[in-house]
Amino acid sequence: MTLALFAIASFLIGSIPFGYVIGVLFFKTDIRKSGSGNIGAMNAMRTIGKSGAVAVLVLDALKGFFPAHFVFHRDILPLSGVAIVAACAVLGHCFSPWLGWKGGKGVATSFGAIFALSPAAGFVAIGGWVAGALLSRYSSVGSMLGSVLGAAALWYFTRDAWLTGYGIFAALFIVYTHRENIARLLAGRENPIKL
Repeated sequence: MTLALFAIASFLIGSIPFGYVIGVLFFKTDIRKSGSGNIGAMNAMRTIGKSGAVAVLVLDALKGFFPAHFVFHRDILPLSGVAIVAACAVLGHCFSPWLGWKGGKGVATSFGAIFALSPAAGFVAIGGWVAGALLSRYSSVGSMLGSVLGAAALWYFTRDAWLTGYGIFAALFIVYTHRENIARLLAGRENPIKL
């Protein structure tokens, strides 16, 4: 029962569509109707600018960080439950009931959860995103690389199968949420980051 309550709460926290809310409240713009149509930070950057994108990025990351940090550092659940709570935050972001079960791609929320489980692994994930994005000029490449490296770093720094299992789930799921980006990359039609 405790696990179910925290999993539901984590999903609901993750489901808060900050990209949509910030766009509408502060910029009078529904970012779903511009750019890629995604509610994440990269489309916010293209649609409402840097300040809006930074706010979306931070708030989306906190959606993953707070639920995972709360149950992990207070020893409320076993590590299997911590992994489930972290995963539920990402799922909530990607399947928000407030947006017709649609949402973002889960990258910032997942990175936030990784930071809660291991700050060192979180920095590795961020470093992977930066390296992938700078070398390729594609945010999608950075997102997938950072997610894969984050999973590996969780194993390296925690040596825990459940926390690593969360990382593997998140990496595979984020590759799945980027399936359209992968198709565009292969076709040479992916939008690069304007550095």
